[in-house]
Amino acid sequence: MSPHAVTEQFQDEELLASFNVTNNGFLPSEEPLKFLPNSYYEPWELLIHNLQSHLANGTLRQKVDQLPVLSTEGLRAEPEWRRAYVILTLLTHSYVWGGDKAAEVRSQPFVQPRKPDVSRHGPVLINISWQILPPTLSIPLLAISQHLEVPPVATYAALNLWNFSSSTDCFTDLDSLKSPHTFTGTEDESWFLCVSVAMEAQGAYIMPMMLKALRAIHTRDYDTIAASLDELSVCIRKVGVLLDRMRERCDPMVFYHKIRPFLAGSMNMAAAGLPKGLFYDEGNGQGSWQQWRGGSNGQSSLIQFWDVVLGVTHTSDGSNNPHSKGGKPEEKSFHQEVREYMPGGHRRFLEHIGRSGSIRSLAMMPTSGEKHARMQEAYAAATKTLTEFRNKHLGIVTTYIVVPSRKPWTADAGKKAVNLATLSTRQQNEKKDAGKNGADKELTGTGGTALLPFLKQARDDTLEAGQLVRETAIAKR
Repeated sequence: MSPHAVTEQFQDEELLASFNVTNNGFLPSEEPLKFLPNSYYEPWELLIHNLQSHLANGTLRQKVDQLPVLSTEGLRAEPEWRRAYVILTLLTHSYVWGGDKAAEVRSQPFVQPRKPDVSRHGPVLINISWQILPPTLSIPLLAISQHLEVPPVATYAALNLWNFSSSTDCFTDLDSLKSPHTFTGTEDESWFLCVSVAMEAQGAYIMPMMLKALRAIHTRDYDTIAASLDELSVCIRKVGVLLDRMRERCDPMVFYHKIRPFLAGSMNMAAAGLPKGLFYDEGNGQGSWQQWRGGSNGQSSLIQFWDVVLGVTHTSDGSNNPHSKGGKPEEKSFHQEVREYMPGGHRRFLEHIGRSGSIRSLAMMPTSGEKHARMQEAYAAATKTLTEFRNKHLGIVTTYIVVPSRKPWTADAGKKAVNLATLSTRQQNEKKDAGKNGADKELTGTGGTALLPFLKQARDDTLEAGQLVRETAIAKR
């Protein structure tokens, strides 16, 4: 390797590290902590390690209410902050969705702080009905979320990136991975989460190669760009192989009816019991209503990295209304919005990549020779591979959401829960009873999106990017 190449490699390593991108990509360089080292946080640890039993016994909300309000001052290194975030977000979703309906306090006196120019007779008591997260979770979670630059909700980072263990040093080995904290305690849920972990690890190696390709834009080094794009196609296919393994140990009915309801956020969830979102109670009359999307693979920085380096743009706004029209210049697309759910460093990394040059613009230029033509072919092939990956994802969604939504769940026949699963199934049945089609289009994702229209639009956007390049290259030769 030449001195220049060594220098570039070192610079790339420094660049990636500055955005908290490791040799494992967007995963940590080492497996996440199993326990918080400071015994001060033992109440959190005890509760998360007994999560399933409390959910089964119906005592989870009571236990959360009885927690002390712990300070975050005892958290030191970043792995500790991440573990605290995992614990509190899983407890939050368990608290909200762990009963027959969303967490609710009726006729709760809300203490409104006295304003200087108003009454001197003390706070005002207002009887309202709300969906509330108690200060025992809200106060530390809001502080931790601010530190990590992520929302106070169970994001993809909480569920996947920072919530796994491995019996080996190779995080691409799916069989060696396990999710230490799940809502259901089932192998199905652990497998579901760890498939994404392995996918993230598998995609890590392509990042330095694509950095090299982006640098090559400025020197018109078509060979380097083409080789990188070829390897990107290989990488996407490898990740797709792991996605296909979802069916090995995750039962669709268990996922849809037992696991998925816990993943829902507080945005677009009025019919499931959160008309105003979730109230984060900070005590003493302080707090705020907030609406957040639940965790989903749409929050994966890896998938968005592929889009950014290929110049694939998306217009879907992610609305849960399948007839809404997104893509207006003043509106954020869903893909732009969910960057707010990524760890801050990862979000800034994608922004940096987006400013580093456009492989697609180079591919769209009139063909200037054989090497350029070869690069254009490699680009078109990469977008086709990404389109095929998105088709795989649509197949997974059909297997795990669309089909189960049409089938009755008899395992909990005596319960009358109101959650994302029961809501979607009810919508399907109402459409069927009314003799109408199109219920599948109204299925809501855990991220609050109109699931199928959104995913199909993302697929079509990717396909179009490659087709435009092929048409341009043919027309201008």
